[in-house]
Amino acid sequence: MFRLAIAATTAVFAITAFDGARAQTAPPRTIVLVIPFPVGGPTDTIGRIVADGLQSALGQTVIVENAPGATGSIGTGKVARSQADGLTLVLGTVATHVFNGAAYSLKYDVVNDFEPISLIASDPQIIAVRKGLPVADLAQLISWLKANPDKATAGTAGVGSTSHVNAIKFQAVTGTQFRFVPYRGLGPAMQDLVAGHVDILFDLAANAVPQISAGTIKALAVTSVSRLASAPEIPTVDEAGLRGFYFVNWHGIWAPRGTPADVVTRLNLAVRKVLASRVTLERLASIGQQVPSSERQTAQALAAYQREEIERWWPVIKAGNIGAE
Repeated sequence: MFRLAIAATTAVFAITAFDGARAQTAPPRTIVLVIPFPVGGPTDTIGRIVADGLQSALGQTVIVENAPGATGSIGTGKVARSQADGLTLVLGTVATHVFNGAAYSLKYDVVNDFEPISLIASDPQIIAVRKGLPVADLAQLISWLKANPDKATAGTAGVGSTSHVNAIKFQAVTGTQFRFVPYRGLGPAMQDLVAGHVDILFDLAANAVPQISAGTIKALAVTSVSRLASAPEIPTVDEAGLRGFYFVNWHGIWAPRGTPADVVTRLNLAVRKVLASRVTLERLASIGQQVPSSERQTAQALAAYQREEIERWWPVIKAGNIGAE
């Protein structure tokens, strides 16, 4: 009878938590969502939107903690070493949970040291340049780079980041050469693009769209099949003359390995509730994010997608000798 009473109390807690109820037998513990990139960057922006929604969905305080460095591997490693109780999570990307596994000698495994929770959103890159660069479109940029080899600089979020890997691919495809300037994240890189200290940035839509709208940088193309709803004036790479040069970045949430299955399920249900919210969808859409379909929001779907991306990108990164010194 005593065990049945405990089970009933637990069931009631789970239901009321998802309804955002505050009346609980014990105060809920704070959840920390680690953002492995600096404040103001695209992952930080997305993370704060999701954290806001999770607070209501779980009925718990959710705080964001930025832990940048080494293309996200410092903050990601911190979560890998955290207690597996569902109170410390990481908002990772294709860089932190795919690229870094091939580009860095990590003290953790990007697959086996985490429990996937849910895919969150994805967005293409925007090929952007400083406002004063004498080019008006992507074809002119390629011509200018060929006429001025190694004179231009491209900001990146670090070795093996999305901005680095796709810029190297761009060089190979177009036969151009330019130098790289690494930053601790796309937020600082964007600041220097706006200030005119670097010439080019292969940036994520979440980071670039606000600056494009403000007129502080020039957008030449978006690396997707279709134009962005949040910035429909930007041509696709196909329209800009670089057909097929597609790239998609994505964000997902992971917990440390060994997090109990019931906790993973509870967190997944909460995330899915957040991603079904009209307010969340509008906020994510305003920065160029596309939310995955419901069947792609399961923990199993994120695990499968991560494996597919590893099979796709690790050979590219290793063949290009992209790695930290």
